[in-house]
Amino acid sequence: MSFSIPLFILFLAFVLWILSRRVSDTSGLPAGRVVYSDMGNAQAWGRVERPLFSQRLQLTGKPDYLVRDGDAVIPVEVKSGRAPADGPYDSHIFQLAAYCALAAEAYGRRPSHGLIKYADKIFAVDYTPQLESELMTLLDEIRRDADSDDAHRSHDSAARCRACGFREVCGEEVRWLGG
Repeated sequence: MSFSIPLFILFLAFVLWILSRRVSDTSGLPAGRVVYSDMGNAQAWGRVERPLFSQRLQLTGKPDYLVRDGDAVIPVEVKSGRAPADGPYDSHIFQLAAYCALAAEAYGRRPSHGLIKYADKIFAVDYTPQLESELMTLLDEIRRDADSDDAHRSHDSAARCRACGFREVCGEEVRWLGG
């Protein structure tokens, strides 16, 4: 049976296209061009992205992905764990909202939403004026607490206390760690 080289190259291109579509579909990224990525290492992506910075908000962040879809730039935050049954955690929503604010300033256009991708589910979170207002209130509270000498962290989770980088100097972890 004779097999032509151009036909083989065409077949190989088709197989590679199918494989790339499968990887794209399972990535959880929306259709569009990835314009920013903080996933992977510098060797894989060629360079490490600079953090986004807002002078106005005094906020810095590195979203996992920014995807351009037409004129919009959509932040995507990837979490390795399973999705909570009741929807994304508030902390993840506010992290995504911060990335929306940073993307709006960096790219000159307010995102309509962002995505939180868990290992088993993706949530679209609308970046509404109400969410933006709540983010600004939270940022003000964080700054006020950072300037206070009497700030206390949440100690409602033993796992978070065990993994906390401040555990050795905190003095408040004893109720969880048996000390």
